[in-house]
Amino acid sequence: MATNTGVTEEAGQAPSQSRTQAERTAQMRARLLDAAISCLIDNGYSGTSTQEISRRAGVSRGAQLHHFPTKESLVVAAVEHLVEQRLEEMLGAHASGEVPGVEVFLDAFSGPLFYAALELWIAARTDPALHAAVLPLEARVNEAIHTGGAAIFGDRMSPEAIEISVELARGLAVSALFRNEKSDRELRKRLIPIWEAMVTTT
Repeated sequence: MATNTGVTEEAGQAPSQSRTQAERTAQMRARLLDAAISCLIDNGYSGTSTQEISRRAGVSRGAQLHHFPTKESLVVAAVEHLVEQRLEEMLGAHASGEVPGVEVFLDAFSGPLFYAALELWIAARTDPALHAAVLPLEARVNEAIHTGGAAIFGDRMSPEAIEISVELARGLAVSALFRNEKSDRELRKRLIPIWEAMVTTT
């Protein structure tokens, strides 16, 4: 009887132990992904190394290589992680009940996500390995933004209008690198009403 009880307790503990290990793994991955993003933003892709990412994350090189065997796989996973977070934020803002405007697309191409992704786009042009890794990421990013746009705007915006808005937002985000805050604000103030009238239906 005692032996049976012991086996039952051990078996009952296994799921809990498994969950704890899964949580530790998830936390380690999150630290690595966050560190990769900060490295991309601070140092650019060429200045980002797996050693520096491991150092910032407080993770051993062996652990980093276990989860992400190459620099390309790590930085691509980091940007995809940011995309998922950004989409959740966009949908969360929509759930608050506010009537959205095309600014949601500009918001999608702003902050850490945009700057990290921009580093990958630029580096991928001349890096075949990175280019191959970024292609499927770009497809997933576009799908996520289009899915989010459809969920937010519904019948107010066609799939083609969403696609146009994504490309406009991406272009404005790139050109904003060469504008100051005041001129960027003024440009948005002039263009957004025209943009909105072109792509949305009442």
